[in-house]
Amino acid sequence: MKVKKILSNKKQFLDLLLLADEQEDMIDKYLDYGEMFALYDNDLKSICVVMQKDSTTYELKNIATYKKYQGKGYGKALVKYIFAYYKDKCKTIIVGTGDSHLTIPFYENCGFHISHRVKNFFIDNYDHPIFEDGIQLIDMVYLKIDL
Repeated sequence: MKVKKILSNKKQFLDLLLLADEQEDMIDKYLDYGEMFALYDNDLKSICVVMQKDSTTYELKNIATYKKYQGKGYGKALVKYIFAYYKDKCKTIIVGTGDSHLTIPFYENCGFHISHRVKNFFIDNYDHPIFEDGIQLIDMVYLKIDL
């Protein structure tokens, strides 16, 4: 496995980014300001975007793995790479996700702990209802890890 920092043409990865954040204009809000990393194992497996929130905190804004490679450890490997990459640059990494039994355990397995919620985030910020595994996402659940 190899992780590559993507410095230009970030939109070429839009198909993968849309797996984690299905509204393109929401991705546009952070794509140009965030640092993008791609994990390759022969071919592209996973992508993530990380953005600085303040002097001590970075936010994992988007992480996605192609469906056929999910459950094989690529997402977790990319998160571990991000922890190592940012350990000397910040104190805390946060990530926001839907209140889902699919994503929250993934982040907890990576070492994150639930921090707080933003009520009605998905209703207030998306132009259509967002569903995961048949359940409508309403609140954004934030998790954090201190490096």
